[in-house]
Amino acid sequence: MILSGARQVGKTISVREFAFANYKNVVEINFALQSQFKKIFDQGFDVDNIVKNITSIRPDAIFEPHQTLIFFDELQECPNCATSLKSFHLDGRYDVICSGSLMGIHYKEIDSNSVGFKEDVTMYALDFEEFLWGKGYGADFVDSLLASMLNVESLSTTVMDVLDVLFKEYMLVGGMPEVTYKFVQQNTFNGILELQRQLLKDYEDDITKYAKGIDKAKIKAVYRHLPVFLAKENKKFQISKVATGARSREYVGVNEWLEDAKIVNICYCLDQPELPLGGNYAPNNYKMYYHDIGLLVAALDKEAQMDLYENKNFNTYKGAIYENVVANALVRQGYDLYFYRNEKSTLEMDFFVRDMHSLIPVEVKAKDGATLTLNKLIDSEKFEDIKYGIKFGNKNIGFNGKFYTFPYALTFLLSRYLEKRNK
Repeated sequence: MILSGARQVGKTISVREFAFANYKNVVEINFALQSQFKKIFDQGFDVDNIVKNITSIRPDAIFEPHQTLIFFDELQECPNCATSLKSFHLDGRYDVICSGSLMGIHYKEIDSNSVGFKEDVTMYALDFEEFLWGKGYGADFVDSLLASMLNVESLSTTVMDVLDVLFKEYMLVGGMPEVTYKFVQQNTFNGILELQRQLLKDYEDDITKYAKGIDKAKIKAVYRHLPVFLAKENKKFQISKVATGARSREYVGVNEWLEDAKIVNICYCLDQPELPLGGNYAPNNYKMYYHDIGLLVAALDKEAQMDLYENKNFNTYKGAIYENVVANALVRQGYDLYFYRNEKSTLEMDFFVRDMHSLIPVEVKAKDGATLTLNKLIDSEKFEDIKYGIKFGNKNIGFNGKFYTFPYALTFLLSRYLEKRNK
């Protein structure tokens, strides 16, 4: 297995927890901290040679067939290690997990990354359900929320109030494990912004260290300007907002670098709101969201942060916070991100997902306003793939014959809801 994900989303500690709970012997190698191990593949990828080279450096390492897990951490520092997975798979004596950040980038440097002989898994920051676990809420509570969605039953005032408080906490804290743990342990926001700002700085350090073939300053400039794009009404990424006189051709590959590093999630504009979604979008027309909502909050100006923390004004930045948190929830459920805006900007929709039979527009309303576009998409005979819609907002569960309304906090249940609804 190769486990990838952004910095500090909990990859290493998760592998360790799994490893020591399920294996008699665990051999952990960190290529960033133990650079001497980068040479263990110099004689090729024969398993016996690799094991011999490891034990020559660490003679106390135990390699017991079918009882040993090898954990190669910080794989980005030794990307060709991935090529060895085919040999380990065919040999069959030892299980192997590799973990690292920026793996999407470093895969491009590998001649052979054992296609067909490994499983790739992406780890994300904690979603709202996992945040609820940390706050002491279990499966029964989540199951009751899903049941209410499926039965289109309004939640009680008590549950709505509880969800409102918890979800606002989540939007400020986000899902980076160290940040979430600190908040849950102390139950205050003391020190939260400092931790988040350090993570933002760590990401910039990664850009400096790992970006190759692209101007590092341009990647940093785009990354630092994400709040600027999200503060605009249409939230579209525009090179002209990055630097005076900036041209698109000068920034080719920057968005892909940030996406491959799992630092951002990219949402593409559909050519037409119709199925299929894949291939039906404009690659040069997109929005970018932070991969974690807490990091967006940490990147805002101090005045906006004060407004959020003191006044709980989550409508700031023209709904960007709600859009970003919904985008995060969709990605963590396996959805690719798409939006739609026609040339005259008279028809706009925040996101689209699909079920087995139809295309579903998903509207994110920061304020309880009109839903003109949602109604147009559903009513128009032109959009044959659209049968109904979904609106997330500060609203209870409901259905008006055209679209379903759900509280923002229930976004994490969308895929389960659609799966069960269509059975």
